[in-house]
Amino acid sequence: MNDFDRGFLLGFFCGQGSFGGDGKQGHIILRMHAVHLPLMERLRELLVGSKINGPYTNGVKLYYQWSLRGSGLEELVASRVLEDLKEFDPDSYLRYRAMVDRYFRKLDRIQ
Repeated sequence: MNDFDRGFLLGFFCGQGSFGGDGKQGHIILRMHAVHLPLMERLRELLVGSKINGPYTNGVKLYYQWSLRGSGLEELVASRVLEDLKEFDPDSYLRYRAMVDRYFRKLDRIQ
């Protein structure tokens, strides 16, 4: 992944990323207005295994949901790309680390 793509990912996940899980596996979820679909499609290209669902409506707004789970998320966590959230958005970093600690502690590659 080149520096531009790393910055692109960090920009999305600063403040926008929902880091969590369902008790069995971790996930990252982004919900964005339909006008941002091209940006979400770029995320899908960058992160193998990610998906875009929708469109959904919330009142009068149309939005899509991007998500990453499973081996794609494991690969992203192992790459340590999102560790740079610590520098730019400490709150997002804490939520990210909570997800990593809960779902990926078993990985030898994760500290």
